[in-house]
Amino acid sequence: MSLIEINNLKVHYPIRSGFFNRVTDSVKAVDGISFNIEKGQTYGLVGESGSGKSTTGKSVVGLEKVTSGSILYNGVDITSEKNRKKLNYNHDVQMIFQDSLSSLNPRKRIEDIIAEPLRNFEHLSKNEEKMRVLRLLDIVGLSVDALYQYPHQFSGGQRQRIGIARAVATNPKLIVADEPVSALDLSVQAQVLNFMKKIQREFGITYLFISHDLGVVRHMCNNIAIMNKGRLVEVGSRDDIYNHPLHIYTKRLLAAIPQIDVDHREEHREKRLQIEKIYQEQSSKYYDQNGLAYPLVKVSSMHSVALPPQEAKKYSEKEVEV
Repeated sequence: MSLIEINNLKVHYPIRSGFFNRVTDSVKAVDGISFNIEKGQTYGLVGESGSGKSTTGKSVVGLEKVTSGSILYNGVDITSEKNRKKLNYNHDVQMIFQDSLSSLNPRKRIEDIIAEPLRNFEHLSKNEEKMRVLRLLDIVGLSVDALYQYPHQFSGGQRQRIGIARAVATNPKLIVADEPVSALDLSVQAQVLNFMKKIQREFGITYLFISHDLGVVRHMCNNIAIMNKGRLVEVGSRDDIYNHPLHIYTKRLLAAIPQIDVDHREEHREKRLQIEKIYQEQSSKYYDQNGLAYPLVKVSSMHSVALPPQEAKKYSEKEVEV
């Protein structure tokens, strides 16, 4: 059994208009997505801004109301608040937010910020609490002096480490990391990602890693889902996505990854331009009349792609033959 199973998840926001403020339409932020996260793994959810990936992450944590579908945690549907309380779900699932500054209370010292989840879920003495906070600071590479300082006294990378320390304070089983390094310098990104991997090894944590950066996702994730306009367009292992992409949107995202091989700069540029040209000419084939991705079709045991009906038919016929 997977740690998290997401089945046909939908999060729609109503649009109201007219004199009576009636619901006339809806924004389909997440529109029927399904995937599983195995225990101890890092699952990548990738897409551009507005694709619905952050809304998915907040739904898993319980910060967004689900319109329909289910989110199973160890086989129990946690879209029900009653089930979340029964399972102590808020203890086991934590979140690292994209904006490290706004996610930390500017009026609280770091000691109180990190200790807050401990005070909510565990009954520790003052001395035990302080020892836990000091250990967490040590894990994320911050000194004892940080205890009595405020968030504005730290750099972006240090604040993100404080956010990580707070997230792992209760030894959670799952952490939803929403763009945890997107606002950081490259050298600081590497530090934070390495800290996250170290903590995963030490505590056996599972990550839902949300990002728009496929370079970072390649470093962190075992399995990856590509999201576009509220739907999944491609799901597979790291090898499937990076070495055998089939959806035109995935190919476009991969082409946008910066290359450090300066000797072949022109070749990379030409390839990017060629893929962009193909995308502009053929992208309409990969979406229905409403501009939404088609249903996923299994192309191998772990690889599924939202292919146009004609191409999807070929894979369906292959399955029938097998």
